[in-house]
Amino acid sequence: MVLDKLGSGLRNTLQKITKAMFVDEKLINELVKDIQRSLLQADVAVKLVFDITKKIKERALKEKEAKGLDKKEQLITIVYEELTAFLGGTEEPFAIPKKKPFIIMLVGLFGNGKTTTAGKIANYYKKRGSKVAMVQTDTWRPAAHEQLQTLAKQASVDFYGMEKEKDPVKIYNSFKKELQSYDLVLVDTAGRDALSDDLVKELKSINKAVQADERWLVMAADVGQTAQQQAQQFHDTANVTGVVITKLDGTAKGGGALSACAVTDSPVRFIGVGEKIDEFELFNPKGFVGRLLGMGDLESLLDKAKVAISEEEAQDLGRKFLKGEFNLIDLYEQMQAMKKMGPISKVAEMIPGFSQIKLPKDALRVQEGKLELWRHLMDSMTKEELEEPDSIRGSRLDRIAKGSGMPASELRSLLKQYKQSKKLMKMMKGGSEKDMQKMMQRMGGKGMGGLKF
Repeated sequence: MVLDKLGSGLRNTLQKITKAMFVDEKLINELVKDIQRSLLQADVAVKLVFDITKKIKERALKEKEAKGLDKKEQLITIVYEELTAFLGGTEEPFAIPKKKPFIIMLVGLFGNGKTTTAGKIANYYKKRGSKVAMVQTDTWRPAAHEQLQTLAKQASVDFYGMEKEKDPVKIYNSFKKELQSYDLVLVDTAGRDALSDDLVKELKSINKAVQADERWLVMAADVGQTAQQQAQQFHDTANVTGVVITKLDGTAKGGGALSACAVTDSPVRFIGVGEKIDEFELFNPKGFVGRLLGMGDLESLLDKAKVAISEEEAQDLGRKFLKGEFNLIDLYEQMQAMKKMGPISKVAEMIPGFSQIKLPKDALRVQEGKLELWRHLMDSMTKEELEEPDSIRGSRLDRIAKGSGMPASELRSLLKQYKQSKKLMKMMKGGSEKDMQKMMQRMGGKGMGGLKF
């Protein structure tokens, strides 16, 4: 999960609230210390940590419960609201205005994933119907031209660049007329190991030539405590209007990059949550905090679903998922649909209350490489076996394995996955589901900014 340790620490803090007999100053002080510890371990700047927790404590001691909430629910609401405010508040996720072309210029240091991010942004908007072009102006890194061209091809968008030209302004101006026909133009600029005088001069010249509508700083999640200074320097040079945080899946920290955005007042636009071109999400502060706290992120889930599967498929998937009574064909179809949305462990953390169910990580992973093998196994089953998987044992198990040409271990793996999924659905339909529904109702009040689960 993104920022797994931070999320785990914050969820443990919320559990202390729900388990407490009553809310008093002693409990509030204990919770504030827990939150401080979690944020500091995630590399959030010390000053910001104390500012956030000071507000939480002051509100917890002074504010009366909102209508429909008890003291515990009010305290949880305060924690949620202050963390959300820290990450951008109620600002809506970024949307491209209708201006044509809309130009986004990407800046950042070497090693932060700037060029890869350009490809991910192009892929994101291409899938949502925009006509996208990518422009290479990085003349410093030898492989920059080839890498961006490859990413453009992967995202099925147009590419513009001049491999041997060393003047980035000349490169951009050479294609300025052609770029007028696009909805979105992404300009990938050069980076350095540090913000040197040469880089500052180059950024200022390309910034003046491009006149971009947005200038986004691409920053890796593992940048640490230097993030604040780095963000401020780029902001002073190019007037940064947004930040893209990469590699959030590969570090236990990431708070440094997030806090840098808060300091420079540059909102996070996107986050990179994996190496693949589609492992990229529009940043939504409310949903991000909801995911950290185990409350889910339905907006991001629906955004993925809209691109991955049709509305009819989504409705059918939801019906079967919640029904909890399915056969092997249903299981296969569910897993195929969810596979299109990304790894199931990442999809699951967006489902409200899902993190409350303690399951082995293996039970949450889509076994993508096995789906085709499982299809061969199912082709060797009778209609009765497909509809009643529990009947598969003994001689039936041997016959199916032999008929499919698959080892018996693969069949046992399929049946194990089926039983785990069925067990999970029963848990959600039973007491766990009641707890989840109760939590969702509580978190749907006005104190949560109207967030519904």
